[in-house]
Amino acid sequence: MNKKVYIAISADILHHGHINLIKKASEYGKLTVGVLTDEAIATYKRLPVLNYDQRKFIIENIEGVDEVVKQETLDYTENLEKIRPDIVVHGDDWLDNNQQQTRNKVITTLSQWNGKLIEIPYTKGVNIDKLNTLVNDSTGMPETRRTQLRRLLELKPIVKTMEAHNGLSALVVENAKIKKDERIERFDAMWLSSLTDSTAKGKPDIELVDMTSRLKTIDEIMEVTTKPIILDGDTGGEIEHFTFNVRTLERIGVSAVIIEDKIGLKKNSLYGTEVEQTQDSIEHFTQKIRAGKKAQITEDFMIIARIESLILEKGMDDALTRAKAYTEAGADGIMIHSRKSDPTEIFTFCDKFTEYNSQIPIVVVPTAFNKVYEEELVEHGVNIVIYANHLIRSAYPAMMETAELILENNRCHEADKKCLSIKEILSLIPDK
Repeated sequence: MNKKVYIAISADILHHGHINLIKKASEYGKLTVGVLTDEAIATYKRLPVLNYDQRKFIIENIEGVDEVVKQETLDYTENLEKIRPDIVVHGDDWLDNNQQQTRNKVITTLSQWNGKLIEIPYTKGVNIDKLNTLVNDSTGMPETRRTQLRRLLELKPIVKTMEAHNGLSALVVENAKIKKDERIERFDAMWLSSLTDSTAKGKPDIELVDMTSRLKTIDEIMEVTTKPIILDGDTGGEIEHFTFNVRTLERIGVSAVIIEDKIGLKKNSLYGTEVEQTQDSIEHFTQKIRAGKKAQITEDFMIIARIESLILEKGMDDALTRAKAYTEAGADGIMIHSRKSDPTEIFTFCDKFTEYNSQIPIVVVPTAFNKVYEEELVEHGVNIVIYANHLIRSAYPAMMETAELILENNRCHEADKKCLSIKEILSLIPDK
């Protein structure tokens, strides 16, 4: 029993298959368990329900475990080279999933000291889909969902956020994922834009859709998803109304509201100076921020201030002055907006603001400067990127093309190639 044995585990959903793995691994020698950090788990699936310390405590108290260490990445290499185990034990399920590269690196690393990999049969009777459904149901509860955005900001270099305007589009954001090398890429959060909510209802984007209607959209989305929600709050309205809405949004589980420093009839920012738009005074907008922060009950909810100075051609100094004032008033984040395709002014703002305060999250919406990669945004201190209207903008052309095909052919056969099958649409939304 002098052999050193190593296994890695997330331990967020712990079932009898994991206990079986630990039991069998401990039979080969002294067992060290690498528990994946929250950051590591967040790179390939949803945020863990339990944090690292909680999961570590659970594993430490399972019979057969001699030591628990952190595993900072999905890649075992760093821990293996440090511990130099004689044996690594894993279930044989990774032969058929997206971990083949990880498995190959484990074998290559072990070969340096003649270590070996032992794969045990995957435990039968474990219904992972059912367990994931149960966990998702719990993470969708308001008190859990509300906390997720702050946790993501702590764990990820940038929080990828996609707009959703109804239950179906929200399911796209919830479930969309692709494999890149050993990573699974997916969206982290949802943006509920007033533009897309209004457009989905066939109404202009002038705050005509009131908060009561928008709360119905939020409720529809929350019923079928679990990801954190950032709400486009337009100007926030009157201070007295804003404080009431903060309490409501916080209570139902929204993670953040973004309000812009403009007054009067809402006009979309991308019109810039082509239409009349009036920027709020610093004094009044900071009063709104302070009132909103005073109204909230928990520390989870975030009020993010959106600065329109660059949109309205007021200059960089004005934008930075406002950012500092809004931060001092209690804003939990700063969104800087631009309608230029060249991102230079956005990068300049981010660099200068980060010098002033690197702890306050910066949010950008790259609708205009859409050639910028997320890695570049991270380099300039951006923490949240919002793809603000792309699902509804792509849905409308697809629907129009289908409608025109039917008109052109006087039948629907030609349109079928553009559509999901009836079977797919019936099974798209599971009947829980």
